[in-house]
Amino acid sequence: MAALPIPTLTQLQHSDALKALIREKIHQSGGWIPFTEFMHMALYTPALGYYSGGAQKFGLAGDFVTAPEISPLFAQTIARQAAQILATSRGDILELGAGTGKLAADLLLELQTLEALPKQYFILEVSDHLRHIQRENCRNVLQNDLFEKISWLETLPEKFNGFILGNEVLDAIPVHIVHKTADGWCERGVSFNSEFIWQDAPITASSLASSQSQYLSDLPQGFVTEVCPAAAGLVRSLAETLERGAILFIDYGFSANEYYHPQRNQGTLMCHFQHHAHDNPLIHVGLQDITAHVDFTQLALAGEAHGISLAGYATHAQFLMNCGILDVMAQHSPDSPQFMQLAAAAQKYLSPAEMGDLFKVIAFTKRLDEPLIGFRQGDKSHTL
Repeated sequence: MAALPIPTLTQLQHSDALKALIREKIHQSGGWIPFTEFMHMALYTPALGYYSGGAQKFGLAGDFVTAPEISPLFAQTIARQAAQILATSRGDILELGAGTGKLAADLLLELQTLEALPKQYFILEVSDHLRHIQRENCRNVLQNDLFEKISWLETLPEKFNGFILGNEVLDAIPVHIVHKTADGWCERGVSFNSEFIWQDAPITASSLASSQSQYLSDLPQGFVTEVCPAAAGLVRSLAETLERGAILFIDYGFSANEYYHPQRNQGTLMCHFQHHAHDNPLIHVGLQDITAHVDFTQLALAGEAHGISLAGYATHAQFLMNCGILDVMAQHSPDSPQFMQLAAAAQKYLSPAEMGDLFKVIAFTKRLDEPLIGFRQGDKSHTL
């Protein structure tokens, strides 16, 4: 692995302040905290956590690039699926964790072109810092009539009709790490001894002990992986909130059979720091993103157990093709600079070597009879 960039003095001071809070939490907890608590503090501690601090996260000047940042083509294609759902549900859009706000702005612009605007566009954002960025970015590119459709929420609405969208949200939900030892499964957590270190402890939470037991039981000694009860909890909450409409998640991950494959014996945890990917979340605390791949089987089971129907599961590439990404591109002359830019973006979205196969799309519906256009071909729901 290539050497990571060296943080600046200002970054180190920021990180040291957060590390002191985490050390105090470890001390108060008897010398150990589960990794899920460490990850939550590293990402979401007010003013200090990765998503709550002031440093740029997204784009070339940040730590990673998300699909909406690459090109408007992403939102213009997703808008076709949104328009179908809005036409049937006659509702609103709720975006979970909107990043820089670019997806929201581009979606509204395209839905205006398609004459399919929602009544309102809600953004659920827990970070004050990101909420400010989203508001400024949307205000800069949208006319007042579109900007005024956007409202920011801090909690889920009690009831919702329409289209709920989460793009690269699930991978940032704090996970538990479990490790199979000679004595059975333990939970991996964090202690402190001049620096943060890994330390295992017996599993105490009954919900964690039973998580994905059908997949974990036969795995070999030494296997390390993640489980994420909070992701299933989010799906459950959304299922209870949704009265009519659809829920769509776009993220990187696998079905359970792939996720817990014996060869994936060190899990999927990944960190991103200034466009360098590595697997050590215990360094650069508060300065780097920490993510884990999504277990889509877990989401499917949680949804269907709480009253929403699995409407489709497809690769990123297949979903965008079904939604008409090539038709969007065809609106521009093949000789135009715009087309060349769109073609370069499409390569990233569709190529198996880029986002095409690693990223997946899963959808749930409630009281919608019409099949979603994003899954009319290549639906892989049977693999979950």
